[in-house]
Amino acid sequence: MKMNYNFSLILFFALLVRGFSLAQELVTIDYSKWTILTPGIDYIEQSAPILSKIGDSKLSILRIDPLQFQFEIHAATNYDSISRDVYKWADSFKLNIVFNASMYDLRKPLVSRGYLKVGDQSNNSQLLPGWNSMIAVKNSQNTKQEIAILDLTCNKWESEKDNYFSFAQGIRMLDCNGNPMNWGKVQSCSMLVAAEDPSGRLYLIFCRSPYTQNEMIQFMRQMPYKLRNGIYLEGGPETSLLIDINEHCIEKIGSWVSKVWEKDSNKFFWPLPNVIGVKFR
Repeated sequence: MKMNYNFSLILFFALLVRGFSLAQELVTIDYSKWTILTPGIDYIEQSAPILSKIGDSKLSILRIDPLQFQFEIHAATNYDSISRDVYKWADSFKLNIVFNASMYDLRKPLVSRGYLKVGDQSNNSQLLPGWNSMIAVKNSQNTKQEIAILDLTCNKWESEKDNYFSFAQGIRMLDCNGNPMNWGKVQSCSMLVAAEDPSGRLYLIFCRSPYTQNEMIQFMRQMPYKLRNGIYLEGGPETSLLIDINEHCIEKIGSWVSKVWEKDSNKFFWPLPNVIGVKFR
Protein backbone atom coordinates (compact mmCIF):
# COMPACT_ATOMS: atom_id res chain seq x y z
CA MET A 1 0.00 0.00 0.00
CA LYS A 2 2.85 2.37 0.79
CA MET A 3 4.38 1.78 -2.67
CA ASN A 4 1.05 2.46 -4.35
CA TYR A 5 0.62 5.62 -2.30
CA ASN A 6 4.08 6.89 -3.25
CA PHE A 7 3.46 6.03 -6.90
CA SER A 8 0.14 7.88 -6.84
CA LEU A 9 1.81 10.89 -5.26
CA ILE A 10 4.55 10.90 -7.89
CA LEU A 11 1.96 10.54 -10.65
CA PHE A 12 -0.07 13.42 -9.19
CA PHE A 13 2.91 15.78 -9.16
CA ALA A 14 3.95 14.65 -12.65
CA LEU A 15 0.48 15.46 -13.98
CA LEU A 16 0.51 18.76 -12.09
CA VAL A 17 3.81 19.76 -13.68
CA ARG A 18 2.54 18.61 -17.06
CA GLY A 19 -0.56 20.72 -16.49
CA PHE A 20 1.56 23.81 -15.89
CA SER A 21 3.55 22.97 -19.01
CA LEU A 22 0.40 22.69 -21.09
CA ALA A 23 -0.84 25.98 -19.70
CA GLN A 24 2.39 27.65 -20.80
CA GLU A 25 2.06 26.11 -24.26
CA LEU A 26 -1.49 27.39 -24.55
CA VAL A 27 -0.44 30.99 -23.91
CA THR A 28 2.54 30.89 -26.28
CA ILE A 29 2.29 33.92 -28.56
CA ASP A 30 3.10 33.84 -32.27
CA TYR A 31 4.12 37.31 -33.42
CA SER A 32 4.97 36.21 -36.97
CA LYS A 33 1.56 36.01 -38.69
CA TRP A 34 1.32 39.49 -40.16
CA THR A 35 -1.43 40.69 -42.48
CA ILE A 36 -0.07 42.88 -45.29
CA LEU A 37 -2.38 45.91 -45.60
CA THR A 38 -0.24 47.35 -48.37
CA PRO A 39 3.45 46.89 -49.24
CA GLY A 40 5.35 48.45 -46.34
CA ILE A 41 2.49 48.31 -43.80
CA ASP A 42 1.68 45.14 -41.83
CA TYR A 43 -0.83 44.45 -39.06
CA ILE A 44 -1.21 41.76 -36.41
CA GLU A 45 -3.44 41.14 -33.38
CA GLN A 46 -2.37 38.83 -30.58
CA SER A 47 -3.29 38.09 -27.00
CA ALA A 48 -1.13 39.86 -24.44
CA PRO A 49 1.19 37.61 -22.38
CA ILE A 50 -0.88 38.44 -19.28
CA LEU A 51 -4.67 38.40 -19.31
CA SER A 52 -6.38 41.58 -18.17
CA LYS A 53 -9.49 41.49 -16.00
CA ILE A 54 -11.11 43.92 -18.45
CA GLY A 55 -11.81 43.41 -22.15
CA ASP A 56 -10.22 41.06 -24.67
CA SER A 57 -6.55 41.40 -23.61
CA LYS A 58 -5.52 41.96 -27.25
CA LEU A 59 -2.42 43.76 -28.50
CA SER A 60 -2.90 45.34 -31.93
CA ILE A 61 0.40 46.06 -33.70
CA LEU A 62 0.91 48.13 -36.84
CA ARG A 63 4.34 48.00 -38.52
CA ILE A 64 5.34 50.68 -41.03
CA ASP A 65 8.37 51.05 -43.28
CA PRO A 66 9.07 54.81 -43.00
CA LEU A 67 10.96 54.90 -46.29
CA GLN A 68 7.76 54.29 -48.26
CA PHE A 69 5.32 56.78 -46.72
CA GLN A 70 4.92 60.41 -45.77
CA PHE A 71 4.51 61.39 -42.10
CA GLU A 72 3.02 64.61 -40.73
CA ILE A 73 2.34 66.10 -37.32
CA HIS A 74 -0.72 68.32 -37.13
CA ALA A 75 -1.66 70.69 -34.30
CA ALA A 76 -5.00 72.47 -34.06
CA THR A 77 -3.18 75.62 -32.92
CA ASN A 78 -1.61 75.80 -36.40
CA TYR A 79 -5.05 76.13 -37.96
CA ASP A 80 -8.36 77.07 -36.32
CA SER A 81 -7.67 75.88 -32.73
CA ILE A 82 -10.45 73.30 -32.98
CA SER A 83 -9.78 69.71 -31.83
CA ARG A 84 -10.92 66.98 -34.22
CA ASP A 85 -11.40 63.25 -33.95
CA VAL A 86 -9.10 61.09 -36.06
CA TYR A 87 -11.69 60.73 -38.83
CA LYS A 88 -11.89 64.50 -39.26
CA TRP A 89 -8.10 64.83 -39.16
CA ALA A 90 -7.88 62.11 -41.83
CA ASP A 91 -10.49 63.77 -44.04
CA SER A 92 -8.97 67.24 -43.68
CA PHE A 93 -5.44 66.19 -44.64
CA LYS A 94 -6.01 63.02 -46.71
CA LEU A 95 -4.32 60.77 -44.13
CA ASN A 96 -4.49 56.97 -44.21
CA ILE A 97 -3.34 56.45 -40.61
CA VAL A 98 -3.94 58.85 -37.71
CA PHE A 99 -2.92 58.51 -34.06
CA ASN A 100 -2.12 60.54 -30.94
CA ALA A 101 0.85 62.91 -31.01
CA SER A 102 1.58 62.28 -27.32
CA MET A 103 -0.47 63.51 -24.34
CA TYR A 104 -2.16 66.89 -24.11
CA ASP A 105 -2.87 69.12 -21.13
CA LEU A 106 -6.46 68.62 -19.89
CA ARG A 107 -6.34 72.08 -18.28
CA LYS A 108 -5.28 73.61 -21.61
CA PRO A 109 -6.78 71.09 -24.01
CA LEU A 110 -5.10 72.44 -27.15
CA VAL A 111 -1.60 72.27 -25.67
CA SER A 112 0.69 69.24 -25.63
CA ARG A 113 2.07 68.31 -22.22
CA GLY A 114 5.55 67.94 -23.68
CA TYR A 115 7.45 69.80 -26.38
CA LEU A 116 5.51 69.97 -29.64
CA LYS A 117 6.52 71.94 -32.71
CA VAL A 118 5.17 71.84 -36.26
CA GLY A 119 7.35 73.66 -38.73
CA ASP A 120 8.13 77.08 -37.33
CA GLN A 121 5.11 77.10 -35.00
CA SER A 122 5.42 75.87 -31.41
CA ASN A 123 2.44 74.37 -29.64
CA ASN A 124 4.55 73.90 -26.50
CA SER A 125 8.13 75.20 -26.53
CA GLN A 126 9.05 73.70 -23.12
CA LEU A 127 11.39 70.72 -23.41
CA LEU A 128 10.55 68.60 -20.36
CA PRO A 129 13.76 67.20 -18.83
CA GLY A 130 12.18 63.96 -17.58
CA TRP A 131 10.55 63.13 -20.90
CA ASN A 132 13.51 61.72 -22.77
CA SER A 133 11.78 60.51 -25.92
CA MET A 134 10.88 62.48 -29.04
CA ILE A 135 9.09 61.63 -32.28
CA ALA A 136 10.77 63.57 -35.08
CA VAL A 137 9.32 64.01 -38.57
CA LYS A 138 11.54 64.77 -41.53
CA ASN A 139 11.76 67.83 -43.69
CA SER A 140 15.50 68.01 -44.25
CA GLN A 141 18.15 66.59 -46.56
CA ASN A 142 20.13 65.55 -43.47
CA THR A 143 17.73 62.84 -42.34
CA LYS A 144 17.58 59.33 -43.78
CA GLN A 145 13.87 58.59 -43.31
CA GLU A 146 10.52 60.25 -42.76
CA ILE A 147 10.15 59.59 -39.05
CA ALA A 148 12.42 58.66 -36.16
CA ILE A 149 12.07 58.20 -32.42
CA LEU A 150 14.91 59.96 -30.64
CA ASP A 151 16.21 58.97 -27.22
CA LEU A 152 17.34 62.35 -25.88
CA THR A 153 19.99 60.68 -23.72
CA CYS A 154 21.55 59.11 -26.85
CA ASN A 155 20.72 61.75 -29.47
CA LYS A 156 21.92 65.25 -28.64
CA TRP A 157 18.99 67.64 -28.91
CA GLU A 158 21.16 70.56 -30.03
CA SER A 159 22.39 68.57 -33.02
CA GLU A 160 19.03 66.99 -33.89
CA LYS A 161 16.58 69.89 -33.56
CA ASP A 162 17.49 71.36 -36.95
CA ASN A 163 17.40 68.03 -38.80
CA TYR A 164 13.63 67.57 -38.63
CA PHE A 165 10.53 69.60 -39.41
CA SER A 166 8.21 68.61 -36.56
CA PHE A 167 8.57 67.13 -33.08
CA ALA A 168 6.32 65.56 -30.42
CA GLN A 169 7.84 64.73 -27.01
CA GLY A 170 6.82 61.76 -24.87
CA ILE A 171 7.94 59.57 -21.98
CA ARG A 172 10.49 56.83 -22.63
CA MET A 173 9.56 53.18 -22.26
CA LEU A 174 12.60 51.61 -23.97
CA ASP A 175 15.91 53.38 -24.41
CA CYS A 176 18.04 53.51 -27.59
CA ASN A 177 19.45 50.05 -26.80
CA GLY A 178 16.10 48.45 -25.97
CA ASN A 179 16.62 48.55 -22.20
CA PRO A 180 13.47 48.98 -20.06
CA MET A 181 12.79 52.41 -18.60
CA ASN A 182 10.48 51.28 -15.81
CA TRP A 183 8.16 53.97 -14.46
CA GLY A 184 7.95 54.86 -10.78
CA LYS A 185 4.32 55.96 -11.05
CA VAL A 186 2.04 53.75 -13.13
CA GLN A 187 -1.64 53.45 -13.96
CA SER A 188 -3.62 50.65 -15.56
CA CYS A 189 -5.09 52.04 -18.75
CA SER A 190 -5.84 51.58 -22.41
CA MET A 191 -2.64 52.55 -24.19
CA LEU A 192 -0.90 53.45 -27.43
CA VAL A 193 2.89 53.27 -27.62
CA ALA A 194 5.42 53.40 -30.44
CA ALA A 195 8.88 51.89 -30.94
CA GLU A 196 11.44 51.10 -33.64
CA ASP A 197 13.30 47.98 -34.66
CA PRO A 198 16.99 47.98 -35.69
CA SER A 199 16.08 48.57 -39.36
CA GLY A 200 14.12 51.72 -38.45
CA ARG A 201 10.62 50.33 -39.00
CA LEU A 202 7.97 52.00 -36.84
CA TYR A 203 5.73 49.90 -34.57
CA LEU A 204 2.46 51.22 -33.13
CA ILE A 205 1.15 49.03 -30.31
CA PHE A 206 -2.41 49.52 -29.04
CA CYS A 207 -4.30 47.81 -26.22
CA ARG A 208 -7.82 48.64 -25.09
CA SER A 209 -7.66 46.31 -22.08
CA PRO A 210 -5.93 48.11 -19.20
CA TYR A 211 -2.31 47.32 -18.39
CA THR A 212 0.29 49.30 -16.49
CA GLN A 213 3.08 51.07 -18.35
CA ASN A 214 5.62 48.69 -16.83
CA GLU A 215 3.63 45.69 -18.04
CA MET A 216 3.60 47.14 -21.55
CA ILE A 217 7.36 47.68 -21.36
CA GLN A 218 7.79 43.97 -20.59
CA PHE A 219 5.42 43.02 -23.42
CA MET A 220 7.57 45.00 -25.87
CA ARG A 221 10.76 43.38 -24.58
CA GLN A 222 9.26 39.90 -25.04
CA MET A 223 8.40 40.56 -28.70
CA PRO A 224 10.90 39.11 -31.22
CA TYR A 225 11.46 42.41 -33.06
CA LYS A 226 14.31 43.75 -30.86
CA LEU A 227 12.36 46.93 -30.20
CA ARG A 228 14.07 50.08 -28.98
CA ASN A 229 13.25 53.78 -28.52
CA GLY A 230 9.85 52.99 -27.01
CA ILE A 231 7.65 56.05 -26.40
CA TYR A 232 4.32 56.41 -24.58
CA LEU A 233 1.83 58.28 -26.76
CA GLU A 234 -1.47 58.25 -24.82
CA GLY A 235 -3.67 56.32 -22.41
CA GLY A 236 -7.36 56.14 -21.54
CA PRO A 237 -10.38 57.18 -23.65
CA GLU A 238 -8.33 59.72 -25.63
CA THR A 239 -6.24 56.87 -27.08
CA SER A 240 -6.94 56.70 -30.82
CA LEU A 241 -5.65 54.75 -33.80
CA LEU A 242 -7.35 54.88 -37.20
CA ILE A 243 -6.12 52.79 -40.13
CA ASP A 244 -7.80 53.22 -43.53
CA ILE A 245 -5.79 51.46 -46.23
CA ASN A 246 -6.90 49.47 -49.29
CA GLU A 247 -10.40 48.79 -47.97
CA HIS A 248 -8.98 47.83 -44.56
CA CYS A 249 -10.64 50.10 -42.00
CA ILE A 250 -9.41 49.44 -38.47
CA GLU A 251 -10.57 51.55 -35.51
CA LYS A 252 -8.86 51.24 -32.15
CA ILE A 253 -10.48 53.27 -29.38
CA GLY A 254 -9.26 53.45 -25.79
CA SER A 255 -11.33 53.64 -22.62
CA TRP A 256 -10.09 52.57 -19.17
CA VAL A 257 -7.88 54.58 -16.79
CA SER A 258 -7.52 53.38 -13.20
CA LYS A 259 -8.90 55.77 -10.55
CA VAL A 260 -9.93 58.28 -13.22
CA TRP A 261 -12.08 56.60 -15.87
CA GLU A 262 -12.68 53.05 -14.66
CA LYS A 263 -15.09 51.93 -17.35
CA ASP A 264 -14.83 50.01 -20.58
CA SER A 265 -17.76 51.79 -22.18
CA ASN A 266 -16.19 54.36 -24.49
CA LYS A 267 -17.20 53.66 -28.10
CA PHE A 268 -16.20 56.86 -29.86
CA PHE A 269 -13.02 58.62 -30.87
CA TRP A 270 -12.44 61.70 -28.73
CA PRO A 271 -11.48 65.02 -30.34
CA LEU A 272 -7.69 65.43 -30.32
CA PRO A 273 -5.73 68.68 -30.54
CA ASN A 274 -2.54 67.10 -31.94
CA VAL A 275 -2.07 64.03 -34.15
CA ILE A 276 0.47 62.21 -36.27
CA GLY A 277 -0.66 61.16 -39.74
CA VAL A 278 0.65 58.79 -42.39
CA LYS A 279 -0.18 58.83 -46.09
CA PHE A 280 1.05 57.49 -49.40
CA ARG A 281 3.70 59.61 -51.13
